[in-house]
Amino acid sequence: MTVPTGHRMADAPGPVPDTTRTVPRTIIDLPGGRTIAYAETGTGPDLVAIHGTLMTLEDPWLGPVPALARHFRVVAVDRPGHGLSARARWGDASAWRQAELIHAAVQALGLRRPVILGHSFGAAVALAYGLRFPDAVAGVVALAPVCFPEPRLEQMLFGPRAMPGGEALSETLGKVSDPALLPLLWNTMFLPQTMPAAFAGAFPFGLAGRPSQIRAEGEDALALWPGLARSAAAYPSCRVPVRILCGDADLVVNTLAQGALASRMIPGARFERLPGIGHMLHHFRIDAVVEAARALVA
Repeated sequence: MTVPTGHRMADAPGPVPDTTRTVPRTIIDLPGGRTIAYAETGTGPDLVAIHGTLMTLEDPWLGPVPALARHFRVVAVDRPGHGLSARARWGDASAWRQAELIHAAVQALGLRRPVILGHSFGAAVALAYGLRFPDAVAGVVALAPVCFPEPRLEQMLFGPRAMPGGEALSETLGKVSDPALLPLLWNTMFLPQTMPAAFAGAFPFGLAGRPSQIRAEGEDALALWPGLARSAAAYPSCRVPVRILCGDADLVVNTLAQGALASRMIPGARFERLPGIGHMLHHFRIDAVVEAARALVA
């Protein structure tokens, strides 16, 4: 892979037990010590893939990216504070701020009006991206999006780690409870389907579950309400094409109260309900994901 001018290859992610599972990344340096790590594949119109909670860019990479790469130049990113992307504490936690940082990386890469595709919290970032930079995108594909403020389990589980002293708490829980808690959460995300064996064998759980990332998950969770309130107020004025895909068996995000409602508020948005599919729909209905993305550049 050619490294763009001013960018650098990612260093090894430190003492993580499954570093061999990580996809090779390039790092884009941003002001204030922030970075965006990304991996790229494919040719065609540009597409940016943004992962959700408790994930890294390996999630879309192990799901729809190979199929998308037959039609797009795909750039999968680690969200700020996740994977190998560095961010500032607190100030970079909201979906809107993460959209701004990813947009800075998109500009550095010279991408032209990409499709922005996101899953779950990453879909909230993708929608914020489209609302914030409407003239710079071809459209947004939101997969199982969280679109409106609501009480979330991750606020209770991870929110305390974002408080003062949260570093020590996260380190402690990373040794005591996380080895049992995180696998339970990862498997629950896939219900009613089961986690694919290929994903279980290749995803870098150690990287996604290290204490610093779980602390970032806590910051994200506590910043969710104000960020989503801003998005909800902006949905009626959205000027970009939006495709929303949700599984009707999603146990993580309420399809009717989130994606379906947002699609009615966003002018011209298209909503697709996938029968019998859960939250990780991008691993089980890759065809629908690719079709939604291609429709935005047809």
